[in-house]
Amino acid sequence: MVRWLTATLVALVLLALSSTAIAATSSAENALLKEMNLVRAAHGLPPLHSDAHLEQAARSHTKAMIVTGHFRHGAFGSRMQRFDVRGRIAGENLAWGSGARGTARAIVGAWLASPEHRANLLRRSFTRVGVGDRVGVFEGYAEAHVVTADFAG
Repeated sequence: MVRWLTATLVALVLLALSSTAIAATSSAENALLKEMNLVRAAHGLPPLHSDAHLEQAARSHTKAMIVTGHFRHGAFGSRMQRFDVRGRIAGENLAWGSGARGTARAIVGAWLASPEHRANLLRRSFTRVGVGDRVGVFEGYAEAHVVTADFAG
């Protein structure tokens, strides 16, 4: 019985560690979340908190955009259902850029300059976010950052 309990505990710890490694947020995704929260704080808004379901949805969509070469929202509602995103309200911001235009500051700055994207970023009812930022060849640019930010509240 003790061996079984020990083996079970070891298996659970390994499973938790592997899940954490899989879900680890990249430095580019962390930079985007930090930049978004700096802007929200400057506007007197609470910070966004990372959400695993939204993160999976955002990463999946970003990967699909790079693979297909299509920059669009697609079936947003279906994607939110597929990744079991809960909440009364949800929204999405997309961006891509290379070089200086691919930095977290430039991407968030571009969102602030667009009324629809700005509204999502500064919506008080959005409390959770998932960010997907992948680097790849996009629109003929090498090492372009392609970004999806999925919000919910």
